[in-house]
Amino acid sequence: MRLVLLGDGESPHLEKWARALAPRVAASSRGFTPGLEALLPAARRLALGTTPRAEGGNVAVLRTLPRLAAWLRTVRADWIHAHYLSSHGTLAWLATRVLGVPGRIAGSAWGSDILVAPQRSRVARALTRRVLRACAITTSDSQVMADRMRELGAREVMVFPFGLESLPPAAARPKDDALFFANRGLEAIYRPERVLSAFAEVAHAWPQARLVVANDGSLRAALEARAGAADLAGRVQFVGRISSEGLAQWYDAARWYFSLPASDSVSVSVLEAMAHGCVPLLSDLPANRELVRNGENGLILVEGEALAPRLDALRPQADRLAEANRCWIAEHALFPPAVDRFVARLEALQGGGA
Repeated sequence: MRLVLLGDGESPHLEKWARALAPRVAASSRGFTPGLEALLPAARRLALGTTPRAEGGNVAVLRTLPRLAAWLRTVRADWIHAHYLSSHGTLAWLATRVLGVPGRIAGSAWGSDILVAPQRSRVARALTRRVLRACAITTSDSQVMADRMRELGAREVMVFPFGLESLPPAAARPKDDALFFANRGLEAIYRPERVLSAFAEVAHAWPQARLVVANDGSLRAALEARAGAADLAGRVQFVGRISSEGLAQWYDAARWYFSLPASDSVSVSVLEAMAHGCVPLLSDLPANRELVRNGENGLILVEGEALAPRLDALRPQADRLAEANRCWIAEHALFPPAVDRFVARLEALQGGGA
């Protein structure tokens, strides 16, 4: 089976899919991570060199269609596996349905392409419907997103967390009960300002509390200015984008993990934090409630509800919660077995299986 991976080759998430799938070839709307370059020689890669924006409106990506289609004709894939449906899924649909490129489409939704983009306009909604109908099979990392995909016209949807490749070893040192960690993008959709506000309340009640913020984004300067205010001064550290090894060190050290986006499916970062024994503090979203039983293995943060007293109630049992979350990840959220099932389904569809 010849499979083309089509997505953002500079994303570590696509690199993880590539490691699990071992695709024959890959095309990227941007470039490729060093890891993807190591997996695939240059002759089996196509870098389209655009700079897609997270907020959408990526007309430049669509302008690469003729070049992509010409390359796909030489590849003659059995499957074009598009990641992020409102951009790369659209490219795959146009290439096969309009320009006659051979191959069937499999699509993987990443979150905002289903939960946000179709709400922006009727045109975006109609386009998402067309892409979903063009996919012989799609994947979703949460039940709530899968339901939404079916409402928009998806045919077969496989649901599994975009999980971890393996369970990390238990931390060698005890957790720091006063250390909070956050590493979602510093963009509006992830609501990093709410993370600072929630932490400010905790910092008032817990004199030793500290927050480390990893990652980067357009809001970083404003967030650093907010962190310099009197109620947070000296309590928040911004460390920017860091390696996977650096992330693992912060996950292992921190007791608490913030993820408070306005919209999301099941987040890989949340799964990573849980696997490293962090107690998740999450926004009130349906996908988050698939991971957290509020007050039992983490907290769902409801607007206006005081956080510090709820943390006080959880702190004595935090080690037990950490181990329970690690066990749940090991049972439900490891990625390679799920991808094996996905590949088996592609082979069955290719062979005419129902």
